[in-house]
Amino acid sequence: MSLSLRSIKLNCQRARERMAQARQEHWAFGAFNLDDEITLRAVLGAASKKNAPVLVEVSQGEVDDLGLETIRDMVDDLKREYKTEVYVNLDHSPSVENAKLGIDAGFEFIHIDISQSNHDASDQEIIEATKEVVGYAKFTGALVESEPHYFGGSSNLHLETIDYDEIKKTFTTPENAQFFVSSTGIDTFAAAIGNLHGKYPVPKILDLELLQRIRDTIDCNISLHGGSDTPGHYFRDAVAIGVSKININSDMRYVYRTTLEKVLKEHKDEYSVAKLLSSSVIPAVQAVVENKIDDFNSKGKAIYIDN
Repeated sequence: MSLSLRSIKLNCQRARERMAQARQEHWAFGAFNLDDEITLRAVLGAASKKNAPVLVEVSQGEVDDLGLETIRDMVDDLKREYKTEVYVNLDHSPSVENAKLGIDAGFEFIHIDISQSNHDASDQEIIEATKEVVGYAKFTGALVESEPHYFGGSSNLHLETIDYDEIKKTFTTPENAQFFVSSTGIDTFAAAIGNLHGKYPVPKILDLELLQRIRDTIDCNISLHGGSDTPGHYFRDAVAIGVSKININSDMRYVYRTTLEKVLKEHKDEYSVAKLLSSSVIPAVQAVVENKIDDFNSKGKAIYIDN
């Protein structure tokens, strides 16, 4: 059942207030990708157990597979079942039109990422597209997130090592962050400080000194994409500095797949895969989410309101 406009606006206002609270109290929302009902139950199970507020997020691939309205309804139904504080984020929306559809569907968080679909997009094209989404989002109050350049990696298991000399060329500078935020009016800035999409053979290294300089320069929320395979101490320090949203995807997908492969091999005579998903995969993915919640200092911070 679709949300009323009044409920959408109330949810967006609450999300906005809670992001401000997270920054002030030094905890972060975990933004966990939703691939299917299994991952959603794992995330909400962890959130319920830890009494932690969370975001569930979908990129265009999941939107194409499931549909915006189905995603919204599924989250709202299970939110009531688990009695959790949860919001929906449209992650890496590739166009202004797609972002607007997410806003219309009642998503509380919208990430517009023109450079993800067009790596050659100019600075001005990115700014103008982002400004348009910011203006459109004022109707519901949805929080808009963006960044001024392409963010590397992918949500897969990478076999190559990380070339930090190359990655550092795309690091955020405080000056560019300030210019982009002031030019677009976004609510959340996606910082690049060594975070990178995907899992790699070596742990990621975050430049926390750079993060502090960015935090000192801009006054909006800060998010970190590409949180998988990052040692937890970086998250704890980043939250203390003032990051209030951290994205996790690959760690969950890796555990989902490897756990399913293991139990299928162990139970060759079981043809109800759904039973194996419920008994083994959900707990395994949930454990990943619980661990991240601890690192994000969001345990015990949830406020559940059913509207």
